[in-house]
Amino acid sequence: MSAVTLPAQESQALEQYLDAIWMEKGLSENTLNSYRRDLEAFARWLVEQGRGLMSLDAVSAYDYLAYRHRKGYSSRSTARFLSCVRGFYRHQIREGRLAENPLALVDNPKLPKSLPKSLTEADVERLLMAPDLEDPVGFRDRTMLEVLYACGLRVSELVGLTLAQVNLRQGVVRVMGKGSKERLVPLGEEAIDWISRYLQEARPVLLHNAPSEVLFPSTRAREMTRQTFWHRIKHWALVAGIDKPLSPHTLRHAFATHLLNHGADLRVVQLLLGHSDLSTTQIYTHVARARMQEQHRQHHPRG
Repeated sequence: MSAVTLPAQESQALEQYLDAIWMEKGLSENTLNSYRRDLEAFARWLVEQGRGLMSLDAVSAYDYLAYRHRKGYSSRSTARFLSCVRGFYRHQIREGRLAENPLALVDNPKLPKSLPKSLTEADVERLLMAPDLEDPVGFRDRTMLEVLYACGLRVSELVGLTLAQVNLRQGVVRVMGKGSKERLVPLGEEAIDWISRYLQEARPVLLHNAPSEVLFPSTRAREMTRQTFWHRIKHWALVAGIDKPLSPHTLRHAFATHLLNHGADLRVVQLLLGHSDLSTTQIYTHVARARMQEQHRQHHPRG
C-alpha cells in the first residue's frame, strides 16, 4: 500500500489539515506523526479502491473499518483513527470544501474497559532498589526512577528535563507537558535528596565535566531518548524480579494509584498528572476501587 501515490489535491488537503491542528492544538510531534500515518494509510487504501478522500461515503468508510478489523487493529486504535479522520472532515467543512461530514453516521467501536497496568508499593520499592549505585549510569537510573515515581511524569517529560526546570530549594520541577502546557509538580524529600546526590556524584562523571543543560544525560552526554530509558526500566525490572506487564507509563500509573489509595483528591492527581480533562484521571478511581475490594475480600472475616 505504501507504493500508492496520493493525488496532489488530497495530499495538499492532508498537509493543510495537519498544519492547522498543529497550530490550533499544539500537538506533539509524536501525535502529529500518528495522525499523518492514519490519514495517509486511509487515503492510499481509498485510491486502491478507486475512491477518494473528498468523495467518501459511509459505505466506503465501513468497508475500511472492516479492512482494519481483518488486519487485526484493536477497537481502541480504530476509535483513535475515527477521531482523527472526523477532525479532517470537520476541517474540510470549515474550509468550504465539503458540505457535510461523511462519517457523521459512523459509530465508534465499543471499547473494553481497560485499567492501567500498575505496580504495588512493594514492587516499586524493589524496582527503585535495583540499580547499581557504584556505577554512575546506575546512580542516574535510580535518580530518574525516583523522580518518575515521585512526580508521575511521562517518560518523554523526564528525559527532556533541564537543570533550569528543577528547583531543589523550593522542591518543585517545572514540567512542559502535552500541548506545551506547563505545570509545577512537587518533588518530595526523597527525590530532592537523590537529585542532590546525583548532581554531585554521578552527573559530572557522565558528562566528563562538559557543560550541558540536560539533567539526565545519556552515556554520550546527550539528551536520552524515550526508548533508551524505557529499555533501562525493563532492565531494572528484570533485575528486581518483577515479571508483571510493564509499559512506559507504569510508574506514572503507580504514582496516581498509590496517591488515591492513600486518600489524595482526584482533582489534585489530575493537576499533578497534567490531564486537561478530569475524565482521563477517573480511570484511576477504578484501579483504586478494585484494589480496595480485593483487600476487603482477603482480610475481612466476611469478605
